[in-house]
Amino acid sequence: MARKRKQSGPMTAAGLISFYDEYEGKIKMSPTTLIVLAAVYALIVVLAHAFLG
Repeated sequence: MARKRKQSGPMTAAGLISFYDEYEGKIKMSPTTLIVLAAVYALIVVLAHAFLG
């Protein structure tokens, strides 16, 4: 049985990490959603400092 081998670059062959390999994470969200969540989090922090500190 012949196995297909994934072609690897010289850095991978040398034992170094190849950063060009695609990594698919478990959480998928659009950039717009991420920006909105960051803005909401920042607003919560600012309000917490205003009322609690």
